[in-house]
Amino acid sequence: MGPTASGKTDLALTLAKQLPSEIISVDSALVYKNMDIGTAKPTVEERRICPHHLIDILDPSESYSVTQFCNDANQLINQIHQRGNLPILVGGTMMYFNALINGISPLPKSNEEIRQAICVEARASGWSAMHQQLQQVDPVSAARIHPNDPQRLTRALEVYRSSGKSLTYWQQQEVIKTPFEIAQFAIAPQDRAVLHERIERRFKNMLEVGFVEEVRNLYHRGDLHIDLPAIRSVGYRQVWQYLDQTLSYKEMQERGVIATRQLAKRQLTWLRGWKALDWLDTFANNNLAKILAKIDR
Repeated sequence: MGPTASGKTDLALTLAKQLPSEIISVDSALVYKNMDIGTAKPTVEERRICPHHLIDILDPSESYSVTQFCNDANQLINQIHQRGNLPILVGGTMMYFNALINGISPLPKSNEEIRQAICVEARASGWSAMHQQLQQVDPVSAARIHPNDPQRLTRALEVYRSSGKSLTYWQQQEVIKTPFEIAQFAIAPQDRAVLHERIERRFKNMLEVGFVEEVRNLYHRGDLHIDLPAIRSVGYRQVWQYLDQTLSYKEMQERGVIATRQLAKRQLTWLRGWKALDWLDTFANNNLAKILAKIDR
């Protein structure tokens, strides 16, 4: 685990070269096809080092829930073990890690038709009106979900409309935890300023190698919009706003860097409260040795 631009992928690939391994992506953006540059998706060469899973499995018009991730991850872990390999979970979507390790309440499966209907309704009446709807059917969820959080609002309303029961009801049901023991590591630079520099440098590099063109191809498809989970991903949202002429190029670049730094801050906040976690320094030369010592016990 770790914040964006902390060196997770490099370390995972170094480990994969030492042991028969397969990587499971724990990233809510890497699941989407044709979103490569802005997600820092592992390259073809990197994916040749060992098999990668949960990458390029969905179209950007689709959604992927925490429940789906947990189901997919548990199934993959079991299959990888059966092949005699080590499953390495790598990513920065802390909500996925938390649900997998600490458990998740059973929730109804995602219903794309209902989700689309909610998005259409929101574009017509606004997300504040959708939040008011949620207050009427699930005041507990409405109290913790901000009116400007379309993704979580959509899911809460979708759960209610598809099942007739509130998200709060489902979250109070018995928690399902992974049956596997997981050694947990987090990697990050010790100096926050260094992480900020790495984030800025990486975002600028993404722009130099064609990030805007990548988003432009999605923009011109015609069936995507800014409230979809894929397009709301950090970086993609800001470039989309630039293509919409809401932001200038300079503003897009500045806000993209700021949004990525804010994401890293949220990731670190999650990790600081994490139990049973071994911290690694991005620039240390003994990270691999620490991991091998821990998983060899």
